[in-house]
Amino acid sequence: MDYSVNDEDFFDDKDLKKRIEQCRKAVADGLAFTCSENIEEVIRICLEYDYIEDGLFLTEAMLDISPYNGEFWQMKGSFLNSMLDFREAHRCFEKSLSLNPNDIESLINKALAEENLGLIKQARKTLFYVLSLSSDNEEAYFGLGILYLKEEDFQTAISFFKKAIEIDAAYSEVYYELGYCYESVDDFENALKTYDSYLELEPYHAGGWYNRGIIFTHMSKFEDAIDSFDLALAIRDDFSNAWFNKGIALANIGKLDDALATFKQAAELDRFDEDIYFNLGQLYEEMEDLSNAINYYTEAISLYNEYFDAILSRGCCFGNRGDYLPALNDFIKAVALNNTSVDAWTAKADMEYQTDNYTDAIESYKKVLTLEADNYGVWNKLAETYLEQGNWTEGMSAYNECIKLNPKDANSYYGKAKVNLLLSRTQEAVECLRNAFTLDPAMKNEFAKEYPDMKSSKLINKLLDEN
Repeated sequence: MDYSVNDEDFFDDKDLKKRIEQCRKAVADGLAFTCSENIEEVIRICLEYDYIEDGLFLTEAMLDISPYNGEFWQMKGSFLNSMLDFREAHRCFEKSLSLNPNDIESLINKALAEENLGLIKQARKTLFYVLSLSSDNEEAYFGLGILYLKEEDFQTAISFFKKAIEIDAAYSEVYYELGYCYESVDDFENALKTYDSYLELEPYHAGGWYNRGIIFTHMSKFEDAIDSFDLALAIRDDFSNAWFNKGIALANIGKLDDALATFKQAAELDRFDEDIYFNLGQLYEEMEDLSNAINYYTEAISLYNEYFDAILSRGCCFGNRGDYLPALNDFIKAVALNNTSVDAWTAKADMEYQTDNYTDAIESYKKVLTLEADNYGVWNKLAETYLEQGNWTEGMSAYNECIKLNPKDANSYYGKAKVNLLLSRTQEAVECLRNAFTLDPAMKNEFAKEYPDMKSSKLINKLLDEN
């Protein structure tokens, strides 16, 4: 039986499968040695076109008759790498190198297996050995770049990637990884140039257009970002991340209805991505549709019950809608998840104040101040809460802290004046009022409305007349 096929049939999928079957038949018929040249050729095509199981079968068949052929061991290792069996692949490459110690391809693939086994130092050593044998080997430079990228040593990775493309300017994968490195060090101009170079070589790669859109988003060039995401989607319309980030770009230029539709498309494609629902919630919140915002935040939380931002945002929506108890419950959950969040503790304190839980509110405001001691707004709220509680002394102390932080704010002097009036310290109150009115003359009318009975006080009237 003739097991050969013309060269012109090699790249046709149907004919390739036919040729694989013929080679399998040759093995089964005990004719592997006779057909070894044809089988080896088919093995190489299987490597190129990812016919992994067939290629591995044929390679093992050839090793049965040629156990000391380093090239077959190298090819078996490559198939095993593709099957993610990196430990067995590494053994095969070691076997290949024992037969041919300086085989570049085996060394490159051995380094790949070592990388995937977490043997980073060994992989690096292997690749540097390749460069000692072949100083212009672009694959070794690329492999070293990947190793340093994984360790987040982006500048070193960049240097190796640049060497790789100096040797082979058409090595497209290098541009892709190099663009990511530039992005990681916030060098967006070079990242953009690099992705453009990648897309010149791979114009139909959706991931390249998507990454280009991400760079434009970082640069706040949202219209350009949308164009890039659209090109990614034209190539691959089920690219949920492209829909998602297009939605972000649309929201940033105020096209909220379009952003809503885009996020909903992303949700259709990936129903288990809590970030999509969170962003839908944010959009509805921005559009003051609190009910829909709450619904989408709730959906995000149902997918990830420790989603801090969604819980905090939903609490704010409940509060703005007047649903104080569920709002407070969300803020309690938020501080339990992130005990150092100023926003969460402040929101909790404000809601406790709103529901007349002054003691709890004071403790929450004090917690904020342990995190951010110079937060003037919280000192002011703490002072007001002490006054509501009837704790004049602590209220006075809090207003004094406000004045230290912001000596030009009339409200603190005015608040301190009110405390002094409550304590019948008229002279001290007058001094505080004088400071308040000097800083903000309009406060004089507020005082007159708030304290109409003070008209009978000659001292106060004299102060008001002077101001």
